[in-house]
Amino acid sequence: MKYFVYLMAFLSLPVFAQQNHEPEDYTIEQFYENTRIGGGYFSPDEDKLLVSSDKSGIFNLFEIDISSEEMQQITSSEEDSYFAIDYVPNSESILYSADKGGNEINHIYLLEPNENPTDLTPGENEKAQFAGWNNEKTGFYYLSNKRNPQFFDLYEMEMQSRESELIYKNEENLSFEDISHNGKLIALTKSITTSENKLYLYNLETEEMTELSEESAQYSASGFDKNDEHFYYITNAGREFKSLIAYNLETNQSSNLFETNWDVMYSYLSENDKYRVTGINEDGKNSLIIENTKTGEEVDLPDMENEDIVAVNISDSEELMRLTIGTAKAPNNLYVYNFSSGELKKLTNTLNPEINPEDLVSAEVVRYESFDGLEIPAIYYKPHQATKDNKVPALVWVHGGPGGQSRVGYSALIQYLVNQGYAILAVNNRGSSGYGKTFFKMDDKKHGEEDLKDCIWGKKWLQEQEYIDSEKIGILGGSYGGYMTMAAMTFTPDEFEAGVNIFGVTNWLRTLKSIPPYWEAFREALYEEMGDPVKDSVALYNKSPLFHAEQVKNPVMVLQGANDPRVLQVESDEIVAALKENNVPVEYVVFEDEGHGFIKKENEIEGYRQIRQFLDKYLKEEE
Repeated sequence: MKYFVYLMAFLSLPVFAQQNHEPEDYTIEQFYENTRIGGGYFSPDEDKLLVSSDKSGIFNLFEIDISSEEMQQITSSEEDSYFAIDYVPNSESILYSADKGGNEINHIYLLEPNENPTDLTPGENEKAQFAGWNNEKTGFYYLSNKRNPQFFDLYEMEMQSRESELIYKNEENLSFEDISHNGKLIALTKSITTSENKLYLYNLETEEMTELSEESAQYSASGFDKNDEHFYYITNAGREFKSLIAYNLETNQSSNLFETNWDVMYSYLSENDKYRVTGINEDGKNSLIIENTKTGEEVDLPDMENEDIVAVNISDSEELMRLTIGTAKAPNNLYVYNFSSGELKKLTNTLNPEINPEDLVSAEVVRYESFDGLEIPAIYYKPHQATKDNKVPALVWVHGGPGGQSRVGYSALIQYLVNQGYAILAVNNRGSSGYGKTFFKMDDKKHGEEDLKDCIWGKKWLQEQEYIDSEKIGILGGSYGGYMTMAAMTFTPDEFEAGVNIFGVTNWLRTLKSIPPYWEAFREALYEEMGDPVKDSVALYNKSPLFHAEQVKNPVMVLQGANDPRVLQVESDEIVAALKENNVPVEYVVFEDEGHGFIKKENEIEGYRQIRQFLDKYLKEEE
């Protein structure tokens, strides 16, 4: 993944399944009566699931009884979001993660029955990340930068004593990936560029480092088998797409375990290696293969052709599997699959019952030619009410990253805007992930150039649709997509009628100099892709909208989190001031209790309502 992911038929008319009809007009409040849900960890007795949900307005911890489907809230935070980590093995205690106001300084907390939470990683500036239970399930591994703000060391904490032991002292700018069951081997990576890294196995007893990477490519760890005979990793070395590799720890030989013509996103073995789960990024959504390793047969799951399997988790008994499944028409829902009976049980209903799913629109994968003939994939949302006789305005949507990916899945903002009559083309411009390593590297040190042209040619594709008002097309994006929005409004000021910049970069020199210290392992790789703020200062100055704000002609809206550690508020303050000085219509919304992105429902409702009002003003006004 690139930057802010740490900071997702040629010119032919697509065939759309939905029929044109007039949908009910829903409010933004109705869309946020939906709930978001994440996690789904089995309790020791496998009767319940531990989840995080924003049902309360921000994310809190809940338990779902698998039998009754009843959902019970177990924390009641009103300020900071809590995200579930797992149940403590053989107990009713829980681990969870939280930061303060979106500052990304996450701590690990222990919640015991009838007790107040205990901060297990209490260092004031300590950023901690759970890294798995030890083999005996008596304690857990975690990463922490308390020794050095720039590097993450590996620690092991025993639950009974709550004392930590330093397992691996990171002094070589490496990133931890995994640890063997016997606790002797750890997998490490080193970033070279944002699309290339190296993979190592380090023996904690002998202090021997073995490099597994053979050429410039992407590598990521994918676990050890139960007996620590094999280590698995995912790579695109020697191929265009990522495949799953098995490395024999005795013979030191690698073999290709699985590959297809799409990226393997993840793969792991269940608790006792009975099942292997492999997720594939297939044209913007996940497909899933579950293999019984004892028989070699695939598990025959129920048909989920139009659904995106976001994540899965197999219980320790290997009898149950939690699936997180989403569609374009509904937020992610949780299901439990019983391997013995083949029953798939839905546990949640996250879509507001006031909303008729048939009033929402399906996401359609389309492709168009860019300026140089390159095929650009995109996700398209056509309003039900759009016809040749009822032309609608449109938006080019740009994902974060820069190496993110627009995917088939639910977005409340997208569905809200489409419901209000906006067509949306979510462009996967060159440099996006999921379409092979050649495509992924195409924007390196060319940001705001050819990738921006891909967005403009997306606008041209929209203009060719007979039901689009070709004079009313705007651009919207968050994070890197926010930068692309401002680049479009600045460097191609006549292309888009309006732009919405959500938490976006406008001054690359400042952003690259002020990246958080805990990104140190990734800093040089980021500089290699984006440019070094010292060595490449001229190029970065030239592509930073702030320094060319006098070129902006059309209205802009900027949204910013005051606690954002990636894109500092001063950056948005300055671009807004520059636009006002040049008499460009600009609207600015700052959220005092958000970081890099929205966490709180009330802020999303307010922010997205204002986005719609802004777009209505400039893309729906009568000539």
